Amino acid sequence: MHEYTSAARVWGLTCPGFPEEVSRARRWTRDILRGSPLADDAELIVSELSANAILHTASGTQSGGFHLALAVSSQVVALSVTDEGGTGTAPKVEHQDDQAEHGRGLSLVSAIAHRVVVRDSHNGYTVTAELSTETRSAGGHPW
Repeated sequence: MHEYTSAARVWGLTCPGFPEEVSRARRWTRDILRGSPLADDAELIVSELSANAILHTASGTQSGGFHLALAVSSQVVALSVTDEGGTGTAPKVEHQDDQAEHGRGLSLVSAIAHRVVVRDSHNGYTVTAELSTETRSAGGHPW
């Protein structure tokens, strides 16, 4: 392979901040990863991160939205959701009791993903969850 050629494929989707867009993000992810053993985990991660963006940031306002990126290589499937900020605090894993109705999403993502990274974006935050293909697939592709 040429040194300037990447083996990763990258897709992007921008969604308005409406709750029904979470299901659209899930379908989009499932369609891209069709046949991959990582598809179910990726779909759950996208659902949690998209819902968090809508519920907890300016992404869920009338004119808000969020951006989803999906990168696939032979080693990793990386899912990123960028929100529109407005909270002043970075997303973080919270430890909730059994009766809490919210606050477990990022904990769930952290339990499923090989690695979770939160980065400051221009106006908000980007949460990236990585699923390692090495533990799931012996071939050259994550499906």
